[in-house]
Amino acid sequence: MTSQDTIATDESVNEDTSAASAVRVFIFGITGRVGRMLATRLRARGVNVSGLTRSLPDPALQADGVTTVTGALGVATTEEITAMISDWDVVVFTAGSNAGAQSTTDAIDDAALRRVSDSVAATPEKRLILLSVMPEAWRERQLSDDEEHYFAVKKRAEVALTRQPIDWVILRPSLLTDDPGRGTVALGPAELHDEITREDVAAVLEALVLEPTVNRRILEMNTGPTAITEAVGRIARSYQA
Repeated sequence: MTSQDTIATDESVNEDTSAASAVRVFIFGITGRVGRMLATRLRARGVNVSGLTRSLPDPALQADGVTTVTGALGVATTEEITAMISDWDVVVFTAGSNAGAQSTTDAIDDAALRRVSDSVAATPEKRLILLSVMPEAWRERQLSDDEEHYFAVKKRAEVALTRQPIDWVILRPSLLTDDPGRGTVALGPAELHDEITREDVAAVLEALVLEPTVNRRILEMNTGPTAITEAVGRIARSYQA
């Protein structure tokens, strides 16, 4: 590599870092595993990050330079949510009941998401990225009533979001695991349902946050061979075709 190549590479890195640091991201679900990973990754890129926590400020998030707002998402009003996100460019929704009690699923995965999307619609030039679930997940299993309810609610919530006049992205990962991330995925409008690490999901969310070209698109993701930056880059380039 020549000195000119080195200078060009350094300038590209500086431009990427500068662009990232200009983005302000608010995460609902920031204390969950994927939400926390996403916040840490974004802070490492210099992104300003905030999120909603149920109780006192989280020491680990504070150590990463994340600011937080205390409150309960399940009962927060549209007006309260609008105030929370007013100074932020991108809203990421990773909160969810994880197929828990039906009342929690209704309150978080459906009603709270609708209020968040209404708040985004009421404030101009914001994006909303939703971490959802593949509709066919676990079809080979005998699901409980709570799990069946969960998948039905997730689908209804997606439909409602797609009808909002906002820039939205819905990410549907396959079965989440806590294995180390691979850095490669299969990402597109339809993918097989297998397994994907939470770390790789957080990395794809990070890439989507920093790629504003991608909007009004449902994306499914599974374990695959394509580097995450390239996978998201392909989606972004498809808007130019």
